[in-house]
Amino acid sequence: MHRHPPPAMGVLGVLVLVLSCQEAAAFLVHVASSCPLAANGSALAFGFTLIFNKNPLVCYNPDARHFVPCDWGLLHGVAGLVATFLNNDTAWVQRAEDRRQACRDLATHFWASTALRRTPPQVRIVPVPLPNTPNAVLLTCHVWGFYPPEVTVLWLHNGDMVATGDTTKLLPNGDWTYQTQVTLMVTAKAGDTFTCSVQHASLDRSLQEDWGPGLSLGLMVKVVMAAVIMTLGLVVFAAGTFIYCRQAPGPGPGPGPGPGSCPGPGPGSGPSPGPGPHPGPSVATCDHAVTKL
Repeated sequence: MHRHPPPAMGVLGVLVLVLSCQEAAAFLVHVASSCPLAANGSALAFGFTLIFNKNPLVCYNPDARHFVPCDWGLLHGVAGLVATFLNNDTAWVQRAEDRRQACRDLATHFWASTALRRTPPQVRIVPVPLPNTPNAVLLTCHVWGFYPPEVTVLWLHNGDMVATGDTTKLLPNGDWTYQTQVTLMVTAKAGDTFTCSVQHASLDRSLQEDWGPGLSLGLMVKVVMAAVIMTLGLVVFAAGTFIYCRQAPGPGPGPGPGPGSCPGPGPGSGPSPGPGPHPGPSVATCDHAVTKL
């Protein structure tokens, strides 16, 4: 069974044959298709182009359903030969029509998940002290990861809007999100608050990030010393309390005879004589009187 070469191989063969006669060097050929969309997601047009070394060589006319040269420079003659070859090969025309139909079918499907999606931004303030200028700081508000690209970034000083410095142009991140940054040079004083406020379609209210100047060196030393002294005082107090609680109570006066105890015979007591031939030792008895209070 005879097998026809793939359509791309046929095009490459034609280009190699034509360009080899013109002593051409290395080359790269690729195919690109595009689907410009309207604001509602419908397809406005369709493009299918054969590109040689980053220059459009042959373009597909969807209305006439055939390929035409789109290079009007040195390669115009080559483009005409390639367009004729593609028009004679029905597989290339069918390939272009299949991509055109895919553009119509998939445009609406992907429109909501791409162009209509809302991705909220992230914000961070980076302070950079300026040399040779006391208390001067360059604040940079970085805003990234948001879509759609329209965003408003404002600087506030103690709640009041202030004029901003340089604003970097909007840059794509390569993942359908964008980033930007706005700088502000300030002379910071204790108690000041600088706020980067970001307004975006994905946010119900503005996203804000605050920054304030840190403590001076002298004040920081005083705070550290006060903290150390307070800590030592708490340690001493805790140690004294612990030692006091661990001490046993001292001995007190001995208790008198309590209920159930019987005092032994006192001095001078001895066996009392009793009747009987064999007198034995007398047994002392105790009567305890318990008084219930």
